[in-house]
Amino acid sequence: MRFLHISDLHIGKIVNDFSMLEDQKFILRQLDGMAAANKVDAVVIAGDIYDRAIPPGEAVTLFDEFLTGLVRRNIQVILVSGNHDSPERISYGENLLDASGVHIAGMQKASLTRVKVGEGTDETEFVLLPFVRSAVAGTANSNEAVNKLLSGYWEEETKAQKGERPHKNRVLVTHFFVTDGGKEPELSDSETTIHVGGIDNVDASLFAGFDYVALGHIHKAQRIGERSVWYAGAPLKYSFGETMQTKCALLVTMGKEGLESVCQLPLNPLHDFRKIKGSLNELLKRGQSESGERYDYIQAILTDRGELIDPIGTLRSVYPNIMQIVREEKTISDFEENKEKGMADPVEHKSAITLFEDFYRQVRDEELPETGRKIVTEIVKELQDH
Repeated sequence: MRFLHISDLHIGKIVNDFSMLEDQKFILRQLDGMAAANKVDAVVIAGDIYDRAIPPGEAVTLFDEFLTGLVRRNIQVILVSGNHDSPERISYGENLLDASGVHIAGMQKASLTRVKVGEGTDETEFVLLPFVRSAVAGTANSNEAVNKLLSGYWEEETKAQKGERPHKNRVLVTHFFVTDGGKEPELSDSETTIHVGGIDNVDASLFAGFDYVALGHIHKAQRIGERSVWYAGAPLKYSFGETMQTKCALLVTMGKEGLESVCQLPLNPLHDFRKIKGSLNELLKRGQSESGERYDYIQAILTDRGELIDPIGTLRSVYPNIMQIVREEKTISDFEENKEKGMADPVEHKSAITLFEDFYRQVRDEELPETGRKIVTEIVKELQDH
């Protein structure tokens, strides 16, 4: 059997005051088509369906349309809640939806939810472990919480098989910060969770016994260690730290004796996240010559040294979806140039007027005029007299 592993949809997300809803609608339709084209038996969503606990109505409607489309294709949906989701809201109607092929684990229960897909030797059991905070699980950290919940699952398995645990295809679906022997996954700056002192870390060794672990929480698709433990990543870029990433969905094939293959299927966004660099005039000319790419979400790194008036408004005339303006940072060569101009003396050896001249030169890329120097001299003298 085959399934599509996705996660971290963050439906309803706003990035730099831009709503991602149209981009999310575009990518969800792409995922729907991808699931149909690859004739998958199920779509697995490993948490963070929405961007916040109380999602806007448009986000709920969009996700409803996505689920409805999959069900109409007779594709089963298996999903767990993530740390951005409200477990209670995600769990709403889960018993009714289960009969329609939408299997939800929003709130943590005493026993982990199980979903069987396929028949006979092609059957795979999906074990659903939604995100749960350690305090709710009654443990000191996430590693202990996951260990406690999975131990309960294996105890149930042992009892059911009267002391034996014969092999059957098992897939765990969960949403945690998973490490491998202390080695952390590669992060993106769109991940807002801060991990303090390792209390959120879950070691991948706890997943022994599962043929595949479908993870959510980290926004870059990646394998954790040498185990069959995978993050699908977010299907869209949500920060400029992700510009070099290729977003994807994971096509997972299970055979009669466990995992057969994991294939990354690239996704194409409605608008890409892109960085451009140059002077204001250079970027204006470049934007005028671009076609569809000028509608990408843009971070402009400006190399101009002098003062600029409303650069983001100016660039928006050619890049309608520009999100950020960044001034280029000083490099080693800049400091060498400043040294030649007499700016490299220790700050404590400079007078207040000289310091202001240095500041003016760096901001305006020109010398402080004599009239300005007189005004600054008078202000400094007045302050010193008091």
